[in-house]
Amino acid sequence: MINAEGLKVKIFADGADIDGMRAMAAKPYIKGFTTNPTLMRKAGIIDYEGFAREVLREISDRPVSFEVFADDFAEMEAQARMMAGWGKNVYVKIPVTNTKGLSAAGLVRRLSRAGVQLNVTALMTLEQVYDINDALWPDTPANISVFAGRIADTGRELLNIFQADQIGCHIITVTSDVLGKLKLVGKDLTAYSLETVEMFYRDAASAGFAIRTERAQV
Repeated sequence: MINAEGLKVKIFADGADIDGMRAMAAKPYIKGFTTNPTLMRKAGIIDYEGFAREVLREISDRPVSFEVFADDFAEMEAQARMMAGWGKNVYVKIPVTNTKGLSAAGLVRRLSRAGVQLNVTALMTLEQVYDINDALWPDTPANISVFAGRIADTGRELLNIFQADQIGCHIITVTSDVLGKLKLVGKDLTAYSLETVEMFYRDAASAGFAIRTERAQV
């Protein structure tokens, strides 16, 4: 069996615990890092920029993604440009839509053409992938984050239950965390993507995250 170091896929560590991120940075098979407002709120982070800069002092040799937390596209753009200046290895996470369900493709197009490295997040449909891919500038590095785990939660992750039913099993034992996902079976992926964006925005607001951008100073 192939070991972690032999994988072709790049593994990025997702989290908001500085000690955990430092520990992951010591592992050669970890090729990058991501975080989001929800993880940061759960970790008790209050100073968004202070946390980000601490992470970047610890990790300077691999990409690190930090997410904007505004809902207005103009303010998202101001935050993105500010975050991009924090370090050469910064990728700015832009949600695929705002909480009103409006596509961020126009913003992605402007930022990508301006040379801002992006990680467009919370994508769940092929249409979203095509729209964002078309908006990206080929000369600017970028990632498209398809939330495959959440897509799987709407039915694919639970496939064993339905397969067991179809082949006539009398009993199947299922852990509580998987059972909790049964309510997601068949869920509309566009709606689920929007709910994910709303979660990030809500958690950022609850945590009181703020960045003083040039736009905010005007």
